[in-house]
Amino acid sequence: MTTKQGYPKFGELVFCTARRISQFAAWCSLDEYQNLEGMIHISEAAGKWVHDIKKFIKPNKQYVAKVVKVDPQANVLNLSLKRVSRSEERNKWNEFKKEQRGFGILKVMSKELGISIDDAREQIGFKLQEEFGDIYSGFEEINKSPSVLSELGIPQKWHDAIKKILEKAFVEKEFEIKAELQMVSYEGDGVERIKKLLQSLEKSGVSVSYISAPKYRLGLKTKNPKSDTRKFEQDIQKIISEADRSNVNATYSMM
Repeated sequence: MTTKQGYPKFGELVFCTARRISQFAAWCSLDEYQNLEGMIHISEAAGKWVHDIKKFIKPNKQYVAKVVKVDPQANVLNLSLKRVSRSEERNKWNEFKKEQRGFGILKVMSKELGISIDDAREQIGFKLQEEFGDIYSGFEEINKSPSVLSELGIPQKWHDAIKKILEKAFVEKEFEIKAELQMVSYEGDGVERIKKLLQSLEKSGVSVSYISAPKYRLGLKTKNPKSDTRKFEQDIQKIISEADRSNVNATYSMM
């Protein structure tokens, strides 16, 4: 798990692991921070009255907690489980996955640059966390605008290597949406009618390949499958409407 510097802020969501548990409180290590421990009082363990905190918090189990009191000078960190909503917990886990991807890129970077992971954290990771909130978001910004490297004071000698690593890391995946279209016409010029309809479909960006009469394979390569699947089907349905007006029987099914 990515290590953060200093103390968490009031209201921050943190990952914590229960280490010591009494009847009325649990002491947890803060997994994202170095050598920090927080306390969950029995009154903050659940949304209902709890007689024994051990029924709700188990040893060595990881939880998402909210910081409800922080005093670095007194080394006081109080945490709450009951003030964390389900959506907040879900978002925190999604952030964790994002941080893991960022840390994975940082590890690759440390090897390519010939430095230790601790040095990579110190000279790159912590700067990205401070400026962008997390390492992954920082890498995204650098990939979009390499000038960020200079703005953050990251050594010039590393710039080219970092940019190449990020170019590989952020290559967008391409997906193909596929469908099978069947067209039949009993008109004398039915073949020509079908050919025109398929050409019209190709003009919308859909690829058409012949399978066997009367079947055709349709495809659309995209980096945004969710939004483009809807457009893909709309284009097919438009052609089917045109086919109906041309006395061509047409049906399709997604593959």
